[in-house]
Amino acid sequence: MGATTVAAAMLTGAAATAATADTRPVVRKGVWTTSAKKLRLPAAKSGNKLIALRLVLRRDWSMRQFRCLEKLWSRESGWNHRAVNRSSGAYGIPQALPASKMSRAGSDWRTNPATQIRWGLSYVTKRYGTPCRAWAFFTAHNWY
Repeated sequence: MGATTVAAAMLTGAAATAATADTRPVVRKGVWTTSAKKLRLPAAKSGNKLIALRLVLRRDWSMRQFRCLEKLWSRESGWNHRAVNRSSGAYGIPQALPASKMSRAGSDWRTNPATQIRWGLSYVTKRYGTPCRAWAFFTAHNWY
């Protein structure tokens, strides 16, 4: 027996086939799996919440951040884009004060929830970094 034959006799299965064949690599077929969790989207019953969810995800924020934003703006305005605080004059979903600050996000800030949400997310980002930090501040001070 030659050296190649002895080596092939010691190997079994696919390795033996690869060693005795014309030195082609062994290809193993299999099934790949992932352990990634499915994204659970909240029931965004309100069109305004759905707009916000899309904008939050576009910023690569987590669902945890959206839930904090949901709590914050539920307390502030109930997600009503025409909400007005009678004592302060704060307006819209994020309760901007003065309300005209939202004009930086668009001239339709009085009537367009998407414009208000874009402005509100920008405000939250600049002032607190994330919605959860804004929510934490709100829970401690009852304003943000």
